[in-house]
Amino acid sequence: MNGGQVMVVMIVLIVMIAGIVKSRHKSGRRAEGTSLMNDPEAARLRDEVQQMKERIQVLERVITDNHKSVDLDREIERLRDR
Repeated sequence: MNGGQVMVVMIVLIVMIAGIVKSRHKSGRRAEGTSLMNDPEAARLRDEVQQMKERIQVLERVITDNHKSVDLDREIERLRDR
């Protein structure tokens, strides 16, 4: 390669690297500028998670209450057998 070709390759590399750096810098600013607190999709997902937590609490309560009643039934039957 002669000097002119090396210069062309160097210029192309510099332009490509500058484009990559600029693109990354731009996407970083966008990520900082958008807040999850104002995002409607994030709010919808937070509401859905809250509803699921409430359902899980109800299911846990039903399971534990049902388990207690089954234990109570067994205890009563055991006492009757005596």
